[in-house]
Amino acid sequence: MVHLQCLPPSVEPRVSDHMPHIIDMIKQIVDNGYAYRVEGDVFFSVENFPEYGQLSGRKLEDNRAGERVAVDSRKRNPADFALWKSAKEGEPFWESPWGPGRPGWHIECSAMSAAYLGYSFDIHGGGMDLVFPHHENEIAQSCAACKQSNVSYWIHNGFVTVDSEKMSKSLGNFFTIREVMDLYHPLALRLFLMGTHYRSPINYSDVLLESASERIFYIYQTLHDCENVLSQHDKGLQESIPPETLNVINKFHNDFSTSMSDDLHTPVVLAALSDPLKTINDLLHTRKGKKQAMRIESVAALEKIIRNVLSVLGLMPTSYSEALQQLREMALKRAKLTEDKILQKIEERSEARKNKDYEKSDAIRKDLADVGIALMDSPDGTSWRPAIPLPLQEQQVAAT
Repeated sequence: MVHLQCLPPSVEPRVSDHMPHIIDMIKQIVDNGYAYRVEGDVFFSVENFPEYGQLSGRKLEDNRAGERVAVDSRKRNPADFALWKSAKEGEPFWESPWGPGRPGWHIECSAMSAAYLGYSFDIHGGGMDLVFPHHENEIAQSCAACKQSNVSYWIHNGFVTVDSEKMSKSLGNFFTIREVMDLYHPLALRLFLMGTHYRSPINYSDVLLESASERIFYIYQTLHDCENVLSQHDKGLQESIPPETLNVINKFHNDFSTSMSDDLHTPVVLAALSDPLKTINDLLHTRKGKKQAMRIESVAALEKIIRNVLSVLGLMPTSYSEALQQLREMALKRAKLTEDKILQKIEERSEARKNKDYEKSDAIRKDLADVGIALMDSPDGTSWRPAIPLPLQEQQVAAT
């Protein structure tokens, strides 16, 4: 999570430290007439809570009890769920007004969120699979304990699929974030994850990770080039910028504000980065751009807004040059090559071109492109950068 630049939670509570809160909440639910005791167990009565189903849209008659566990015949309604379970041999237990036992699977979340956030708070998260029954039951419990209970926004994320199949241990297509980060930069993984709206399923594949890796390299390389140019012009810059640059900045700012305010629509923001990045590259590297009035002021203003947006998205590295070096090293690892080997290949290709052996020159370029190393020729010589391996590019084109 640290490598992915996820902010740490303010509190990471444990259920076992909050047993008094849980027991108090169950007592409140019972006292308010929404739960009943059967021997040492306490069940929530869904029929006593008419709003049950408000989150998932399911009707009470649609709920099929006993799909995963046998139906408890002691329940008044098969959809009733446990708030407190009596102790079973070999299980941990705590003392309560209903005898020794442990909490049900849902009550702990209601009690702990109320303990730290109060009964009303802004955002509640979780996977799509938690909408029913977990979050539906949380709403019922919390509102039964306190009528003013309310969550403003429910944020449910989609599943990860692998080559369009749901990721699962049973299918053997299961892997961890650590395994991905062994071959790809964590911020490339973060960019990839943000490239799909959080509520949608996200399809993990090598070609999509390679694409995100190439994209983040381009972003950081552009901003690194900015940094180098701006470091030579840190004084005497005017405050105004040309109207065409201002238009690019305003459009990007509006796209960012509108998209993020529309249920955190990150894919649109990432797509909107293209124009300001292209404008920077034109100003830095094209003949026309280099002649533009207030060029350096434009570059500084564009770099600033891109940096601000990347900061909000958690995509700002500690240093552009360090991130670029890490991206190169990971590309070498995936290609099973060393930098010395690539430089040797560049030298061989230069020699072949001098000798007008273009067949050999093209073969060297293609061999490297096949493993994700792109060669770039310029008046200053040939350099290399990570790229999507050629076979994966062809696969991507075929798929679209």
